[in-house]
Amino acid sequence: MFRIASSRLSARASSSSSSSAASLLLSLKAKPSPISPSPLAATSFRSYGNGLELDKSMANPDVVHMINYAVNQARTEKSVGSYGMGLLVLNHCLTTELTEGKDPINENSKGIALLASSTLEYERGKCDLALEKLQSIHELTNAYLGVRVAAFEAEAGLYLELGQDDKASAIADKCVELVEELKTGDDDSKALILRAKALKGLIELVNGSIESAVPFFDKSLRLSDGTAALSYGEFQYLRQNYSMAKEVYSSVLQGAADIKKYGNPYLGACNMNLEGLMMGALSAIGQLETYQGNYANAEKALTQALKLAEETYGEKHLKVGVVLTSIALMYRRRAMEERTSSLLVQEGLYRKVIDILKVPETESEGSAPPPAVERSDIAAIARGGYAEVLCVQENRKSEGEKVKKLAESIWKNRRLTLDEALLDLQSSKISIIDPRISRIL
Repeated sequence: MFRIASSRLSARASSSSSSSAASLLLSLKAKPSPISPSPLAATSFRSYGNGLELDKSMANPDVVHMINYAVNQARTEKSVGSYGMGLLVLNHCLTTELTEGKDPINENSKGIALLASSTLEYERGKCDLALEKLQSIHELTNAYLGVRVAAFEAEAGLYLELGQDDKASAIADKCVELVEELKTGDDDSKALILRAKALKGLIELVNGSIESAVPFFDKSLRLSDGTAALSYGEFQYLRQNYSMAKEVYSSVLQGAADIKKYGNPYLGACNMNLEGLMMGALSAIGQLETYQGNYANAEKALTQALKLAEETYGEKHLKVGVVLTSIALMYRRRAMEERTSSLLVQEGLYRKVIDILKVPETESEGSAPPPAVERSDIAAIARGGYAEVLCVQENRKSEGEKVKKLAESIWKNRRLTLDEALLDLQSSKISIIDPRISRIL
């Protein structure tokens, strides 16, 4: 049952939390921060050797330049016109001899151009067009296998974000079948198999079954990076292996920085692109630090995730709303532990999320079904947190009760109650918001 209790907004912070935060801050001073998205020192691995990148020699360099120009052009203004111009460049790229024919380099070039095109369609809210671009990549049978795996992964990621979990599961099955059928035994092949299976693992987590996800996450992902490793880190977090989860998140950020440094095309698209990967890792670290009571570190990581989301997608994009939800929950839990009040801050954050996600203002009347709400996990959290803020104020309690009913009506998570997802201090269950797919795990 959804509970509103003002006393929970004033729990006392323990001295152990302060000590833990101080220790972590000291450790961060001694080595590069794991929550910085800025370029870091290059590691010894080459990412395209584990299925994450396409080496520049495997695609036409003119196509790579056109893709970079198109994406930068679209994101510079983040307007209808700028995205239209970026897509126009990519469409031209897809109709030239640079991407025609069955030659592997041409098919690779076409594949990464389609990945980029689907990303821009997704960012401007055209998920149906993004899916069409991704599905056309499956026909590129001479392209590097990692290009097709990236398309499957992005397609499943879109279906998860849209709440079409059955379709996501079917796509993940096809991805596993493809890599198993074409496996060669080399490092690339092994890495792509791990990536495909990790996609299945993520879907199990979305379905609320942590133990069912166990067979899909290989232990070697601990030393890996990319989307598969990020999902593995979330899996470890949900199993309360916090130190391992933090280690994996840091590895993901390091790998993403290396990819940016080398400049090879990243094999990801839509909500599974490189920016989504970095934002997801920063957000995951922030949520882990929040749960452990290290609020200075949590605020730092979540602020960086928010900045990256705003710079990439724009201040009104859905991804910004998802990250803001995690920030609001951080302030809520901090207020509960430290016996402080941040009601105005929380209210402002929740209202902004509600505005960005266009959450309905009122519940359905009578016996009518609850309103259809996209990204219902985040929408319910925002409404539920906002209801708490209202209900602890006597003159706004009746309004809060109405908001509470709406939040409950649109909550669909299989594993958690809405109370538990709101970081209830008395709950033994933990959860994490995955900003890639806008879902609560």
